[in-house]
Amino acid sequence: MSKKALFIIPPERFNEDELFKPKEALEQAGVTVTLASTQTGEITGDYNGKATANLVITDAVPTDYDVVAVIGGSGTNDHLWNNADLQTLLKQTHEQKILLSGICAGSVAVAQTGLLSGRTAACYPVDVQKDQLQTHQVEYVTQHVVAHSDIITADGPDGAQEFGEALVHALQ
Repeated sequence: MSKKALFIIPPERFNEDELFKPKEALEQAGVTVTLASTQTGEITGDYNGKATANLVITDAVPTDYDVVAVIGGSGTNDHLWNNADLQTLLKQTHEQKILLSGICAGSVAVAQTGLLSGRTAACYPVDVQKDQLQTHQVEYVTQHVVAHSDIITADGPDGAQEFGEALVHALQ
């Protein structure tokens, strides 16, 4: 499979399982994964894992990818929620009919675009995230993964492997 994925991570405190498990699933399926953030360089996760962002989100071109995913972690709330540049990128992704996805706090970033209004989604089962979904007219459901034809959301570390498998399946 000669597909490409863009994973967007916060500039600090991404969740390692939510990044590495779906990334590995996609790479095993032959998908090239690029990491982007609000800055380039080495980024430290919630549990001191390391990842390197090679692209700034403002330089990302949605049509270069087959899927765009927003990865969660404690830094996602602080740096990616209500981020105007990210919102623009996600809306452009959806307008170009490119698969859009988010896991944990990343699901909230997707919901904040309004693209999930009136639909169901998964996020980490904490009130701050569930409240954000409700604020954007999204129904929270207790599932690891919720796959619509155009947007996939997942709950967090426990659903990270299933999220990766859902992305692989959607790209086939």
